[in-house]
Amino acid sequence: MISNPFLGSNHKITSRIGKNKNWKTRYRLQIGSKEIFQDLEKLGMIQNKSKVMRFPDVPVEYFPDFLRGYFDGDGCVHFARYRRTDRGTWKWQLTVRFTSGNKLFLSDLWEILIRNEYVVGGHLGDKIRGYELVFGQHDSIALFKKIYHNASAKVFLDRKFNTFLRALKTLDAVVA
Repeated sequence: MISNPFLGSNHKITSRIGKNKNWKTRYRLQIGSKEIFQDLEKLGMIQNKSKVMRFPDVPVEYFPDFLRGYFDGDGCVHFARYRRTDRGTWKWQLTVRFTSGNKLFLSDLWEILIRNEYVVGGHLGDKIRGYELVFGQHDSIALFKKIYHNASAKVFLDRKFNTFLRALKTLDAVVA
């Protein structure tokens, strides 16, 4: 436990190291003051925000960049081959997933993506501890083009961007 001189208190600040060696140390500040809690609420802090927050109103010109940031934090791109058991052939599969503990948040996102013609399909489903919005190959490629529209700025996670590039190169070679 570390004391907190900034607040002039001895509220607990605890640290936690993840099970995975690549995880960063996390810190948690526990505040037992109703007055501080109420002050934070007045500033817009929300208890359990990930379960009650709706998708924010993002100006259209910033939406692709906002979406890329959300994707880097709570998104996943998956590219792999799988065997079609009914046909005995192999097929490449590209999917994009957005996850959240809030179904309404993902539902709002999905509606915006369809309304602005980023995607035409998708599926909103349950996970063990939340929800996921999943897109197939065609929508995944369309999302790539939208969220990396300014890739030269290099403001994204290389790992996810490179998975997309590998997928596009492989899929283009398969089609050609």
